Amino acid sequence: MNFQQLRIIRETVRQNFNLTEASAALYTSQSGVSKHIKDLEDELGVQLFVRKGKRLLGLTEPGQSLLSIVERMLVDADNIKRLADDFNKVDEGTLTIATTHTQARYVLPPIVNQFKKLFPKVHLVLQQASPVEIAEMLLQGEADIGIATESLTTEENLASVPYYEWHHSIITPKDHPLTKLDKISLDVLAEYPLITYHGGFTGRSKIDKAFEDAHIHADIVMSALDADVIKTYVELNMGVGIVNDVAYDTDKDYRLEQLKTDVFGVNTTWIAVRKGHLLRGYGYEFISLCSPKQTSKNLKKWLIPKNKSNKMNDFTTISHLFLPKI
Repeated sequence: MNFQQLRIIRETVRQNFNLTEASAALYTSQSGVSKHIKDLEDELGVQLFVRKGKRLLGLTEPGQSLLSIVERMLVDADNIKRLADDFNKVDEGTLTIATTHTQARYVLPPIVNQFKKLFPKVHLVLQQASPVEIAEMLLQGEADIGIATESLTTEENLASVPYYEWHHSIITPKDHPLTKLDKISLDVLAEYPLITYHGGFTGRSKIDKAFEDAHIHADIVMSALDADVIKTYVELNMGVGIVNDVAYDTDKDYRLEQLKTDVFGVNTTWIAVRKGHLLRGYGYEFISLCSPKQTSKNLKKWLIPKNKSNKMNDFTTISHLFLPKI
């Protein structure tokens, strides 16, 4: 058994059991992938994959039990490399942040600027994605840190800390009738065509719930993935915008008016890492810059809790599948 075999098992599952795509992802040949799988199965004495001819359809029961152990072993192997780099290359490396457009455009610039001054040799990668994609990137090891409002706290394999709280605000063209009102209710807002976020983005569920709870029909004529697109069409008088209140720039959005409101409740943006993922020291510093109240020591306790799984139980689970009964 070797790590290449374990990587092939993991990648085959990730690529939905397509050996062509798995081999391409690992920069090897399809025949090589098939051979590694067969060699591992022969060594363990069980079939790991359900087959139909030469095609793989899924995992067998032993394969499913093995996969979680494979994932943990490969995570631990990556952690060993990061641990060594933390001593050998303290201020060098790559930090990948997966986040939404709103965070990357309106929230993170001062944090990134400060971080780069502290760690000029660290290559910082900002990957923009949907909240669901961000969670998946963290779980797949494609990102070190994820920042979003949705999806991060519902995944049990992610550990999260709160970043900041925010409200939605209303965006209108200058001199719009809504700008003359002291307070805007849902009833009044529903009189206008609305433009806001696509489902699953930036608190859209809170917007839908507010109207549903009030038994008011909202005429949402357009939805978009980010605030800049929403504001573009508001500027064309196609509707009233509802966006994250941080997504308004007084200088750049001078043609528009921002109206504060609390009718949609409070939202929380979260910072998350995969449980068991060893962040480099500068990764903890990045989170500390986002959440100054959190020290690196506290973050390590929070984001990487003690492993409660029983190693002996893992062995027992795998042994009854792979070892002959006496």
